[in-house]
Amino acid sequence: MELIAGYTGAFMIGLTLGLMGSGGSILTVPLLVYVFGIDPVIATAYSLFIVGTTSAVGAVKNYIKDNVSVKTGSIIAIPSFLSIYLTRRYIVTRLPEEFTRDNFTITRHTFIMTVFAIVMLLGAASMLLAKIDNREDQIPKKINYSFILPCVAVIGIVMGLVGSGGGFLIIPMLVFFGGLTIKKSIGTSLFIITINSLTGFAGDLHAINIDWHFLLLITIISVFGIFAGTYLHRYVNEGQLKKGFGIFILVMAVFIIAKEMTGF
Repeated sequence: MELIAGYTGAFMIGLTLGLMGSGGSILTVPLLVYVFGIDPVIATAYSLFIVGTTSAVGAVKNYIKDNVSVKTGSIIAIPSFLSIYLTRRYIVTRLPEEFTRDNFTITRHTFIMTVFAIVMLLGAASMLLAKIDNREDQIPKKINYSFILPCVAVIGIVMGLVGSGGGFLIIPMLVFFGGLTIKKSIGTSLFIITINSLTGFAGDLHAINIDWHFLLLITIISVFGIFAGTYLHRYVNEGQLKKGFGIFILVMAVFIIAKEMTGF
């Protein structure tokens, strides 16, 4: 039963990325930790590979449709992938098993999952509150790199810590400050997530033992999901989809915080 739930979850990772260009990594870490019982440090590394590889498929499909701004994506990816790589290489793999201060102790597992839940809350807020213009005839704005680049560098540190691609933060930024349409923002987000995630995963290769059979199986299932998602994207109401998914992520975040704080 757990395997069925796990493989279904893997398919949903790709489906979510295909439908919205983000959100897949928000599902990946809880799936790996709570369904497959994988340590959070390893789970965040696996998440980067699964989401990065799956996003690459989506990015190629969007590039063929001219829905990827390679120039904008490449410029934005530089500070984010550097911060993700350095975070994975020099911080995550060196986190102690326990953090102790005075009489307060928190395990590495609880710390990572709590930070991840906070990121999920930000993702839910982005999906529920952001008002993005879906019209494709909107006039492109000048790209505000002076604002975007420092932001994505900081985002990269957080994403490196929790094993997330950060698409739910990148897409609104590309629309509001990057001057891109929503379709081009989704495609460009997948391009950036690919670079960020696979670079971050490379930072883990020296420090963890990887179960390639398991990792590739989950990734392949997720890739099937992104094919389904990109096909179904044309038939769904994007606003309602984001709202529903945002509520789901909000509930998941509250569940994770409650579970980690109470140990139930």
